[in-house]
Amino acid sequence: MSNIADLIEEYILRRLAAQQNGKVELRRTDIADEISCAPSQISYVLSTRFTQAKGFVVESRRGLGGFIRIAQVPFTNLIYQDMIEKMDGNTEYAEVQSMVRYLLQHQFIASREAALMMQVITTAYDKLEPKDRVRLIRALLLTLQNFS
Repeated sequence: MSNIADLIEEYILRRLAAQQNGKVELRRTDIADEISCAPSQISYVLSTRFTQAKGFVVESRRGLGGFIRIAQVPFTNLIYQDMIEKMDGNTEYAEVQSMVRYLLQHQFIASREAALMMQVITTAYDKLEPKDRVRLIRALLLTLQNFS
């Protein structure tokens, strides 16, 4: 027999799979009643099995009228988001070049896109202040994320 955490996870995944948009809104009390468990067990499952690293975004509000919103995030969005978060004024050219190579090697972008990105990035490192350079490179990554 499965443990409670497995049952909670299965219940949430079933409800998520039933939605077309990859998002579901649930109530802790409904889950607790359905599975006969404590709301704290649901919180445990959410914090350990529905993490951003595993491709989920969870928004939770407790109390009367509380809810749990769970959205499944495509893996590629997590890659782009991680790169965007790593970008700051101290990011070296070689590190950005490595990011572009990663995207190319894992077929997130085509060689033509990689070449265009590298041309823009090279120019940005030659001509722009760090703050503007970061803004430009983040905009490139966001654009790629939105079109993938």
